[in-house]
Amino acid sequence: MSRKARATSVGAAAEEVFARLGLAADNPGVFAGEWLGSGPPIEKASPIDGSVLARATTATQADVSRVVDAAERAFLAWRNVPAPKRGELVRRYAEALRLHKRELGRLVTLETGKILVEGEGEVQEMIDICDFAVGLSRQLHGLTIASERPEHRLMEQWHPLGVVAIISAFNFPAAVWAWNSALAVACGDATIWKPSEKTPLTGIACVRLAERVCRELDVDPSIFALACGDGPRVGEPLIADARVALVSATGSIRMGRHVAEVVARRLGRTLLELGGNNAIIVAPSADLKLALRGVLFASVGTAGQRCTTTRRLIVHESIYAELMRLLADAYAQIPIGDPLDPKTLMGPLIDARAVESYEGAIAAAKKNGGRVLCGGERPSGVPAGGLYVTPCIVEADNTWPVVQQETFAPILYAMTYRSIEEAIALQNAVRQGLSSAIFTNDVREAELFASARGSDCGIANVNMGTSGAEIGGAFGGEKETGGGRESGTDAWKSYMRRQTVTVNYSQELPLAQGIRFGE
Repeated sequence: MSRKARATSVGAAAEEVFARLGLAADNPGVFAGEWLGSGPPIEKASPIDGSVLARATTATQADVSRVVDAAERAFLAWRNVPAPKRGELVRRYAEALRLHKRELGRLVTLETGKILVEGEGEVQEMIDICDFAVGLSRQLHGLTIASERPEHRLMEQWHPLGVVAIISAFNFPAAVWAWNSALAVACGDATIWKPSEKTPLTGIACVRLAERVCRELDVDPSIFALACGDGPRVGEPLIADARVALVSATGSIRMGRHVAEVVARRLGRTLLELGGNNAIIVAPSADLKLALRGVLFASVGTAGQRCTTTRRLIVHESIYAELMRLLADAYAQIPIGDPLDPKTLMGPLIDARAVESYEGAIAAAKKNGGRVLCGGERPSGVPAGGLYVTPCIVEADNTWPVVQQETFAPILYAMTYRSIEEAIALQNAVRQGLSSAIFTNDVREAELFASARGSDCGIANVNMGTSGAEIGGAFGGEKETGGGRESGTDAWKSYMRRQTVTVNYSQELPLAQGIRFGE
C-alpha cells in the first residue's frame, strides 16, 4: 500500500470482509465474462481513518467497448429465456445476498463511512428489490384491446429492451445498482454497471456474487458486466455507445444534464435520478416528539449524504423556538465517530472535497446573514485521518443561493412560515423536486399537502421524514431531479420495449378509420 496501512479496527474488519467476498489488495475492476482492466488503478482509502483499503484497476476506452460487446452478446441469448426462469436467477442472487449480508454491509461501511445498521440496511434493500423482481417476472403483462375492425385482435406486449448501463453514486453504492439490475435482468436485459470511482470495491464484490450465481445456473455472467473508472474514461464512451439502449444515471444535476444531452443526440433512453433539496414542514398541530425524531434521522442519517436528506426545515412561527431548542439539544447528543462502532449514529463524509463543500456552504450562509444554531465544526475524539464534521443547523432565507442548491452534507436550513399556503410555496420554491414531508395532525393540511396544489415532488410524506423510501413505491422526482422512477408499480416498463400487435383472422382486409382504398 502506498499510503498509510489500514488502522487496527478498519484493518481487522477489512481482512474479514475481503476473505468472505473474494477481494484482495489488488482487484481487477472490469468484468466482461472475465475479469480484466488495463486502466490506471483506483486506490480506495476509507473515510473512517484515511487508511487504504485496496486498489482496483479501471477500464480503458477499449475495455469499455469490450464490455459492451460482451453485454450485447449476453443479451441476445438472455432475451430468449422465459421470464420466470430469469426471475429464478434473480431469486438465487437474493439468496447469495442473504448469505453475505453482514460482510457486504460492512464493506459498504468501510468504503462510504455509513454506520453499520445503514450498511446492512442497504443490503436488505437489495434483497427486497430482488424479491420484488422475482414476483414481477411472472407479471410482465400487456393488454388486449378491442379492435374497431371485425375479426381482428389488437394487443400490446412488452419485450426485453437490450443493454442497460447503470451509473450509480457513492452514497448507495450497492442498492441503486440492485434497483436497476434486478428489474432489468428479470425483464430480459443485460446490464453494465459503472459504480462511483469512490466505491469500486462494493461494485466488484456485488458482481462477483452475481457471477457465481450465473455460473451455477449456466448463464452468461456478462448480463452483469462491470466497468470501474471515472466519467471521462468510462462514463463518456459508455453513454455515447449506440448499443446501449438505456442509461440509468444517479448523481448530480450537472451530471444528469450531460448524460441526457449525450444520449438524446443518439435518440437513446435515459432514466435520471438526480439531486434533491428536500423540505419538512412542521405545522402547529404536529406531534413535536414525532417531528423531532423524523427531522433528526432525515437530516443526519448517512451524514447528510442521501438524495432524500432533509435540507430545509419550514416551521410554523408559533412553535419555531421550541422545536429549534429541542433539535439543537438532540444534535449535540449525536454520537459521531467510527461507524464500525455500533454506538455511533453518524460517521464521516465521503472525502475531503465533501468536507470543503460543507465548510463552504456554512461560510456562504453566514455571509448572507445566517445564524448557526448548532454544529458547523470538526468534532473531537474521532479517528485520526477521518473526515468527520458535526451536523449543523442554520437559520436561513429560502431565496439564498446556498439554500437553493444541494450541499451533500449534514446542513439543515431552518425558516418560519405563517400559513400552510406559504409553507407549501416555500417547499416548492426550489429547482429540485425529489422528496417532501409534513408533520401535522390537521387532516385538511395533510390532504392539501398531498393534493395537486400541494407538494410538487415525486415523494410526499405525512408524519414521517423525507428519507427511507420503500421499494414497493416508485422512487424519483420532478423538475431538475430528472423525472425518473425506479422500483415500485410499473417501473419495469422502463427496461422493456412496447409493441402493438394486430392479428387479422378474417378473409377480408378492412382498414382502420373506415378507409376504403382501391375498391
